[in-house]
Amino acid sequence: MVTLGIFDAFTPQNVQYLLGGLGITVGVSIISVILSFIAGSIIGIVQFERIPYFSKFVGTINNIIRNLPLLLIIFFVYFALPKLGIHLPIFWATVVAMSTFESSMLAEIVRGGLESIDEGQFEGARANGLTNIQTMIYIVLPQAYKKMIPPIISQLISLVKDTSLAMGIVLAEMTYRGQIIYAQNSTYIIPVLIAITLVYFLLNYGLSLIAKWFDRRLA
Repeated sequence: MVTLGIFDAFTPQNVQYLLGGLGITVGVSIISVILSFIAGSIIGIVQFERIPYFSKFVGTINNIIRNLPLLLIIFFVYFALPKLGIHLPIFWATVVAMSTFESSMLAEIVRGGLESIDEGQFEGARANGLTNIQTMIYIVLPQAYKKMIPPIISQLISLVKDTSLAMGIVLAEMTYRGQIIYAQNSTYIIPVLIAITLVYFLLNYGLSLIAKWFDRRLA
């Protein structure tokens, strides 16, 4: 009876329903990764440049966001912003919340990576007539990003896992849909959770393989 229940959990309808949730999880993750990487890089560079007043202000805001729970940020974006006249669909509210939180984490990684570059690189670039922007783009960032690949990938793996928190605002991602499926029958709980676990593992293991590939390419 238990074995039959386990197989019953993976009917074509349930599998299709779970795959739909996987698509939402992947969609949120990809968009959030791109946005948080861009925003995190900009914030990290601003903090590193130590622009009078502005860098300190950006750093303060970044530290506040970085020390807040992600779930609180998700709730704020989805429930509080409409009170200010900003209405976002669940999908985009999740993307905004996750991008905001992850960009604050990546900003610290970028800042730390930039500070690890030897000062002689900056001096040599300026001696050859490069502007600060050219030095940053062509000399410093390529070296810094190479050092930052492992922590960046680790943070992006956390981002993929954290998409499950969006079930708090009823985003129909994979974990939420799994919950809906095993709510139909208690015998579905173990097989559905195992399936979700395997999918998350494969996604994140794939990211770790990409990180290793980048390390080899940049060696």
